[in-house]
Amino acid sequence: MKSDNTPLVKVRNTTLTSNIIFGLVITFSSLLLISCENEFSPKPKGFNRIELPDPAYIQLPDSLPYKFSYSAFAKISSDSSWISERYWIDLTYPELGATIQMTYKSIGNEKKVLAEYLADSYNLTSKHNVKAYAIDEAVVNLSNGGQATIMELSGEVPSPFQFHVTDSVNHFLRGALYFKTATKNDSLAPVINYVKNDMMRMLNTLEWND
Repeated sequence: MKSDNTPLVKVRNTTLTSNIIFGLVITFSSLLLISCENEFSPKPKGFNRIELPDPAYIQLPDSLPYKFSYSAFAKISSDSSWISERYWIDLTYPELGATIQMTYKSIGNEKKVLAEYLADSYNLTSKHNVKAYAIDEAVVNLSNGGQATIMELSGEVPSPFQFHVTDSVNHFLRGALYFKTATKNDSLAPVINYVKNDMMRMLNTLEWND
């Protein structure tokens, strides 16, 4: 009797094991299929639409050693950096998240001093080389008869446009556009161009108060 029953027990165990394995395979396959169906790719962030006002300009106060026309939508405040000096100002665009930092230095007819200020300006611009993939520099003739050096920085940099201008005798002025936002510069292009035009107007209307 033992020898007759033994094969039957083995057959039943094999059949049971196969059924369990088959069931596990079906269950795993179903879970995998459900998981695949639930997978999704996040949509890329869209750029926020920025409404730009029509340009309007007002005159800088006479209390500074320089004057120019600046945007009526910008607010003047003292420079906020820890090295702030007299006659350094910020022109802030509250609605655009942009600030133009203006730094002024007196030369005192010292060529060595002027060379130092020029070197400092170039060094400040070069600090953005880590993120900038291009820095375009140009000397432009201004409608007021002077010249200015402008620098446009391409890439994800906090300051995409800068300039410095001097009369080579008494005055040295530097301006730099900054954004306090994580938005990519591609999406900020309209705002950058808008403020850049304001900065060029500042340069073309610049006068020194001796």
